[in-house]
Amino acid sequence: MAGTDVVDVLIAGAGPVGLTAAVELRRRGVDCRIVDRLPERMPYAKAVGVQPRTLELWDRSGLVRAAVDAAVPMRGQLVFVDGAEQQRIELALPPEVPYGFAALPQYETERILEEFLARHGGRIERGTELVSFVQDADGVTSRLVGADGREQEVRSRFLVGCDGAHSTVRKGLGLSFEGGAFPEEYMLADVEVDWDLPPGYGVRTTRRAADGSTDLLVCIPLPGHKRYRVSMKVPPELSAARRATGTGSGRAAVAHGLEGGDGPALADIQAVLDRLSPRPTTASAMRWSSVFRISHRLVDRYGDGRVLVAGDAAHIHPPTGAQGMNTGVQDAYNLAWKLALAVDGSAHPDLVASYDAERRPVGEEVVGRTVRHATEGLPADPVDPETVLLREAQLLVGYRESPIVGPADGNGDRDGAAPRAGDRAPDCGGLTGPIARYPQRLYDLLRDRDHILLLATTADAPSDGFDELTDTARELTGHQVTALAILPDDRPADGLRLPAYRDGRGEFARAYGLRGPTAFVVRPDGYLGARLTPPTAGGLAEHLGRVFRPR
Repeated sequence: MAGTDVVDVLIAGAGPVGLTAAVELRRRGVDCRIVDRLPERMPYAKAVGVQPRTLELWDRSGLVRAAVDAAVPMRGQLVFVDGAEQQRIELALPPEVPYGFAALPQYETERILEEFLARHGGRIERGTELVSFVQDADGVTSRLVGADGREQEVRSRFLVGCDGAHSTVRKGLGLSFEGGAFPEEYMLADVEVDWDLPPGYGVRTTRRAADGSTDLLVCIPLPGHKRYRVSMKVPPELSAARRATGTGSGRAAVAHGLEGGDGPALADIQAVLDRLSPRPTTASAMRWSSVFRISHRLVDRYGDGRVLVAGDAAHIHPPTGAQGMNTGVQDAYNLAWKLALAVDGSAHPDLVASYDAERRPVGEEVVGRTVRHATEGLPADPVDPETVLLREAQLLVGYRESPIVGPADGNGDRDGAAPRAGDRAPDCGGLTGPIARYPQRLYDLLRDRDHILLLATTADAPSDGFDELTDTARELTGHQVTALAILPDDRPADGLRLPAYRDGRGEFARAYGLRGPTAFVVRPDGYLGARLTPPTAGGLAEHLGRVFRPR
């Protein structure tokens, strides 16, 4: 065994979740290693849907342009029953939401993240597997095995398991992974089809058999000419043949994800299309195919001490609504900024523990909802369609009950519509500065920054004390908070020392329910840590004291 390597954070698993964690740590200067047992990136379009909230986070990081350029828009879904179109669902979000729904093959998502990681000095160590670890009060000692069989010991302050449904990290921690499995097997394939259906729409078609059972075909558009990822139940005759030849799954513990062995042939896919496609079509140019199983499980906690889990290592569920990868990416984003502060020595002692408090309820809700939709269908959801769409876009995820948000402030939310502490910080446009006079979005001002103190006021209210609040935030956090002022268009800057932007169209005031001088603390992950109306040094100190180590 080689000598012990020392690193701040070791990440096991280099899928979208592990790469997100590595990117966010490296952007903040954290020394981390990311290892993956696979020798190369897999060419499979497993996770395809990219939700608007994930694109917002990638905007904050500075990598969204590459993702948008590589993706195709998801405009909606066509629903067919017994060959007849029953519904056309338009994925139309409110105009203030900056990004729509997108489709991007997982291997492209991983490529974009890996290239962005390289720009920040990181790389994936492929063919390297985490086989065991032990932790103590000061860190984690892990044993890695490379492709050549050589062992290496790594000492890290934290270990993050992004190593999937069969996670070594989760098993090593002894976390429970309760849930169940669906009995059906499904086929996946990446093919081109020659039908005349409109581009940019997913296709969901069902046919009812004489015995009352329902056959299902789901097609998601991919970049390329008439290219789709198609999924369907494995026909009984093919399933029986797979069992007879021993190519079916033998993993009884967690039957989830793509199976090994030979995938279905193009003829198998075509046979299902002949039976279920709403239009006569011929499939061609198959890039890959596989059979997969679906389970639904959730860990009892998202970590223990200095070892944490994220993504499929923490939660698995049906692919309904493209929630899985996006939920995992947001796990990693939530965790990474907290680990960066912990490594820096700036974090409150309980900050890393808030990862479980914030993200496990999200995972629990996603697992329950996707299981319900998979078994009962989307129409069974009692929520109105607009709310369903915002929730599927993951724009309603929030942390109002988190121990690190607040203090509570009812003055700014008298009608219940304004965003509160723990809610997503909404975007808006029409902000202009003293030099760059062109209108900017709020998210332009947040990009590539961590904690931001937004100090805003209305036309009839003063901005007295904004500079003093800025000084308070910087003193309490060691200058780790950026302060910006948002002023109405007709208000002078009053000699403020902090950068000031004009809310020329009043969009900020409307989006944030502004009724007087207010301080908003926007976290690195784009959620409001605090909303203070009126802003006071004491209230600001109370909030920052929940996140940062007392100075």
